[in-house]
Amino acid sequence: MILSENSVLEFVWPWSSLFWIMPIVIRIFKPSENFVRSLRVPFYKRITGLPKSELYEGIKIRTFLFSIIIWSFFVIAAMRPQWVGEPTEIAISGRSVMIAVDLSGSMKEKDLKLNGDSVTRLEIVKSVLRPFIERRKGDRLGLILFGSQAYLQTPLTFDIITLTQMLEESEIGIAGERTAIGNAIGLAIKKMKDLTDEEKVLILLTDGQNTAGEVSPEDAGLSAKNTGIKIHTIGIGADEVWVSTLFGKQKVNPSIELDEFMLKNLSKKTGGTYFRARNKEELERIYEMIDKIEPIEKEKKIFRPRQSLFFWPLGIGVLSVFFILTIFYIKKNIIIKFNNKISKNDNYK
Repeated sequence: MILSENSVLEFVWPWSSLFWIMPIVIRIFKPSENFVRSLRVPFYKRITGLPKSELYEGIKIRTFLFSIIIWSFFVIAAMRPQWVGEPTEIAISGRSVMIAVDLSGSMKEKDLKLNGDSVTRLEIVKSVLRPFIERRKGDRLGLILFGSQAYLQTPLTFDIITLTQMLEESEIGIAGERTAIGNAIGLAIKKMKDLTDEEKVLILLTDGQNTAGEVSPEDAGLSAKNTGIKIHTIGIGADEVWVSTLFGKQKVNPSIELDEFMLKNLSKKTGGTYFRARNKEELERIYEMIDKIEPIEKEKKIFRPRQSLFFWPLGIGVLSVFFILTIFYIKKNIIIKFNNKISKNDNYK
């Protein structure tokens, strides 16, 4: 049944419509009336004195019609009607992208600026990752947070809203104060090695060097290469800042612990690229470059949203049965009271 140009009403189980003839079958094969007990009514003679068409035929027809209508609602519910919305195109890239973010203690260094204010490195990462994640519609994205240990914060998913929320809730130090880069890569390999996706990408962002974990970055990088995972590495942190000391202001390098040599080798071995982010603007350009290196849209699939509607006829049917039972209950009480009144009058006479 087409209700608009592209939207339709469909039934998941149309064969359930066969249940509609069940009352007719029961009616045909019902027990003989000789086996049905009769109700003794003291005022039977008075009732039989009424015209049959008014007493019997009218009730019979109304009961039959109500039964058919109510049963039809239950049959429609059993057919599982659902609303199928208009076709929507979804870009599917066939790519899985895992993002690994460093949450070690050094990420609280305030050597970068956001809107003119000095903020932690993690705040800069969050501010730039948000729009990058939003642009990756069509990719399956996952989030790994690592410090002394690596944790899967969000498994690979198309739900970028949830992933962004989990990123926002991340805090420095929750994974430990040190940096386990090898463990983070190993966890990404574990979650992506069995995927059939044509492209598997890991974006690893850190501001230090490997100081913890059971797996070295070199061994993890070799495993990533054998698994077909491309690693893009990003080293974050300013090259120089001015700090106040006892001898006046001095220039220091807050990124002295950054192991660029190791990050470059990781990317080179796996076919990825190493990027250096010394400020927010450079980090934004890096993610724009990754967008170009890893193009988003590859093919489109048609998705039609479906909404179940069975609860509407089911609810109407249940309420109708409840309403009729209530009416029968009220009528029964009225008949009993009327019966008792007649009996008293007969006894009195």
